[in-house]
Amino acid sequence: MKAIIVDDERLARNELKSLLANHKEIEVIAECANATEAKEKIDALKPDVVFLDINMPGKSGLELVEEISALPDVVFVTAYDEHAIKAFELNAFDYLLKPVQPQRLSETLKKLAEKEHVSKGDNNGPLDENELIFVKDGEKCWFVRLADIRLFESEGNYVRVYFENFKPLILRSLNNLEGRLNERQFFRASRKHIINLRWIASVETWFNGGLMVKLKDGKEVEISRRQAVKIKDMLSL
Repeated sequence: MKAIIVDDERLARNELKSLLANHKEIEVIAECANATEAKEKIDALKPDVVFLDINMPGKSGLELVEEISALPDVVFVTAYDEHAIKAFELNAFDYLLKPVQPQRLSETLKKLAEKEHVSKGDNNGPLDENELIFVKDGEKCWFVRLADIRLFESEGNYVRVYFENFKPLILRSLNNLEGRLNERQFFRASRKHIINLRWIASVETWFNGGLMVKLKDGKEVEISRRQAVKIKDMLSL
């Protein structure tokens, strides 16, 4: 796994890098001292995971995550625990307190490795819209045609799947699902949503250059400014 460390304190970066050096499965490919530099590195290098400080001069780690629509897994590393709830609302993979304990870091890396293994095992190319998908939520199970799924919505480490009158939760990441879906049918509207383009009922312009999409079931989904530009280019004649 390729990792980027983001922290304004050089000593903190060095300490975390030293701990990560004990794990052969992970490679630190870049270090950043602020959110602006981190955003450029994430876009350019496409890491699997970002170890991200929260309190930094200028833009915070939380603000950085809110700006990027398709982030890799994020592990927040901070000296303060009051940001934990907000971090998990932003779909953080994990939340480590400084000073980082080796055992706690090992647990995080183990979970990341397991997730990557599942992702690679499932990655057999885009699914056809007529394929039947097995969805399981607790004791309830469904076989649903992919074309009948109108929306995927991220909730923490889970994704809510909307079809018919059901909306079960599955243990998957939105990034993992995005890799299995045909981008001509399913569009990454934001960091939290993937929409089925064939279920769009209407589109209107929204704040800051974004779009507001209303699905045929009445649910509204905001498309971020960056993704609004992308969908306009993709669907224009």
